[in-house]
Amino acid sequence: MTDGSDGLRDLFARPLLETVWHRRTHRVGRGATVSAGSMTYRSPHVPQPLSELEEAVLIAVTGSTGLTMPDRPFEDPRTGTPIMAKPNLTMTGRTAGSPDNAQGTHFFLINDTGTYFLRRLSPAPREPFDAGTLVARARRAKVRVLDHRLDVAEGLRDFPAYLDSNRFLSNLPGSTLLLPVVDLSHQYINALMYLLTQPDGARPTFVDDRNFYRPAGVRKWIANGFLNKDLKLPLGALGPMRTQIEADLLLQNLMLTAEAMGLGAWIHASLNPQIALGDPKFSRTYGKMLGFTFVTPRWRLADIWRWQVPLPRYATLRAHPVGLNSPDGEPLIAAACPPAHASMADAVAALVRSKFGPDGIYTDKDVFTRIYKDDYGQRYLAEAREYDERVVDCARDICTYIHTTHGRFPAHTDALHVPGIWLQAHHVEDEYYERYFRHGLTDAHRRHAELWDGAGTE
Repeated sequence: MTDGSDGLRDLFARPLLETVWHRRTHRVGRGATVSAGSMTYRSPHVPQPLSELEEAVLIAVTGSTGLTMPDRPFEDPRTGTPIMAKPNLTMTGRTAGSPDNAQGTHFFLINDTGTYFLRRLSPAPREPFDAGTLVARARRAKVRVLDHRLDVAEGLRDFPAYLDSNRFLSNLPGSTLLLPVVDLSHQYINALMYLLTQPDGARPTFVDDRNFYRPAGVRKWIANGFLNKDLKLPLGALGPMRTQIEADLLLQNLMLTAEAMGLGAWIHASLNPQIALGDPKFSRTYGKMLGFTFVTPRWRLADIWRWQVPLPRYATLRAHPVGLNSPDGEPLIAAACPPAHASMADAVAALVRSKFGPDGIYTDKDVFTRIYKDDYGQRYLAEAREYDERVVDCARDICTYIHTTHGRFPAHTDALHVPGIWLQAHHVEDEYYERYFRHGLTDAHRRHAELWDGAGTE
């Protein structure tokens, strides 16, 4: 029995390109059965859950890793005029990039002992972790939201809960899954403001493609010349503001890490996102599941042509998730919109305060002292531009228009986005891959039991 130190040393020493080159999906975990005609396989083993240390490594890969660098220009080189150089929503770095470092991606971890929300911890040390540090941080991060594996009842694994063959190998006993949920709402507001910091003539007029392309609360800003009336940008074209890309990058990091550890890893279609979060359209059949708070806009006659919702009884077609509390009532995720805020004006004001208020990101001099050498951090804070008051006011008008007109914010995308994929990690059914495939296993898979098994268990 190993404590995992050998496995960690092997992981830290394994070349990245070797892992990338040999990366393959391994769907069949230890203890699984595969019905495949003449290649039908029934494992002689019982499922073997990941050890606490193995899970802790994966949790670390989703987490914070230090501080980012605001290495961007402060001025337009053509004119020398200041440009917006403080777009970030956080200065905390992560294992994957993010638009304006929004870092809106949250993860749930699902295993045989329950379903956990992974709380965001302060940045970890830069040095390679030891087993004790990894496990301790993982324990601090985990908030149990269900005392069982997130799944649908027996007999309900067909569509729409699961897709096709996934239902036979996904979310089985012994497996660990990491499910991303992305808060789009904060970056939606932040990105609107960033767009509004463009030079004169390059600030677009926002129009609502779900309301006959009318100005989206910006008539005043067209009239006073702040927005270019000839440069139109439909709200629908903004989509999720690219914030959803975070989850894809983090899942790839998880995939490569699991591969380098010699685990089986599989990124695939998750349990239907609406079912998993507890959308009211599905809760009668499947239960409350994760129990997210959903907002269902009040039906209006205009919804017939705006959203193709013909009658009030179909209003839940436009329900979207806006938050989640822990079983004891602690807010775990809260979107930048009602009901977490009294109005969209309050939501915009709260986001601006989080950046430039007394306790904001860009008023914490200590953070920038740790990012920059000498006194360059203070120079950055003094020289880099903040938002023009008109930017904040215009963004507030757009956000208020969206919520007032459509009964929810955002309207053209969800406040909380679930990509609909998750990563499953498990111990590989070695005999299956040795029996049927020429290159079914890597050295990391073959040596995994020797290096890792039993690591970090209680």
